[in-house]
Amino acid sequence: MSRRFLVFTDGLLPDEDAKTGVAAIRYLPKQVVAVIDPPTADATVEQVLGFGGSIPIVADLAQGLRYEPDALLIGVAPAGGRLSGRWRQTFIQALGAGLELWSGLHDPLTADPEIAAAVGSKKLVHELRRVPDDLPVATGAAAGVEAKIVLTVGTDCAVGKLTTAVELVSELERQGVSATLVPTGQTGILLAGWGIAVDAVKSDFVAGAAESLVLQGDQRSSEVLVVEGQGALTHPGYSGVTLGLLHGAMPNGMILCHEAGRRRHSGDEYGWTELPDLDRVVQIYEEAAAWLRPARVLAVALDTHRLNEQEASGAIEGAAAATGLPTTDPVRYGAAPLVAAVREALIG
Repeated sequence: MSRRFLVFTDGLLPDEDAKTGVAAIRYLPKQVVAVIDPPTADATVEQVLGFGGSIPIVADLAQGLRYEPDALLIGVAPAGGRLSGRWRQTFIQALGAGLELWSGLHDPLTADPEIAAAVGSKKLVHELRRVPDDLPVATGAAAGVEAKIVLTVGTDCAVGKLTTAVELVSELERQGVSATLVPTGQTGILLAGWGIAVDAVKSDFVAGAAESLVLQGDQRSSEVLVVEGQGALTHPGYSGVTLGLLHGAMPNGMILCHEAGRRRHSGDEYGWTELPDLDRVVQIYEEAAAWLRPARVLAVALDTHRLNEQEASGAIEGAAAATGLPTTDPVRYGAAPLVAAVREALIG
């Protein structure tokens, strides 16, 4: 059943912490009726993001209800995924108005006593990060699937791993190659309607969760499974989930994602860390993959949304020269070069 989402971004709309909301706007535009973002209220999403058309931005829930939503999507994904106390009353008011709550936060909404009381016995809360109770420990079974497995990996968090995966699947399908998105995070689950948020899984079972997702994807009889990446192997806070995902998914190849110009890991607390050069990041991922199953980085997906056309073109040329790999911004210029690299290396 299609939802009419009122997307809650709480003043973070242009920021990477609103990536769940931004992805819904980009890939589910017909299901987004309005966005709650007080600092940009009275503008349209197009005016703020440069895409999204005439979706209105409103200052609060009361204004958003005028657009007749049936669900409130919590479009923010802050570090740690914690429930902020300042959001509580908005969520309770949304429940009082009869809206479903769709959440990708780590903190379960119904663990909050006030929200739980507002929910009562009604099934109005959808927790995108809820994980199964019976996850296995990985066995390496993903290496036995017939489909070719492509994993998007990154230099950092929020550098376009999901976006690249979605664009890659879309272009593969456009070229007649059957492909499936394998979602491993709350936003991918929202878009695809299935999956497991591996960053909410106990560490012993992260690789097993990734493996089970690949096996589920293989049941869809696709030629290519594109696994949504998480975190980064060089990130001090999130390298663990990245390694578990890499070894559980057993990819045949990888697409490296990077934001042009980013020099340090995201998050104020990580200012002491510097991103390695792109060619070194390629080596790191290939070395780590080879511990269990050799896989090459096939291409680079560069996020250039902060750059003008001339700067973007120069950044793409620089990344291609540094790595020796096909490079593009799949949103700005299309994913055809990425698909060409996948087809040449894995499909023939």
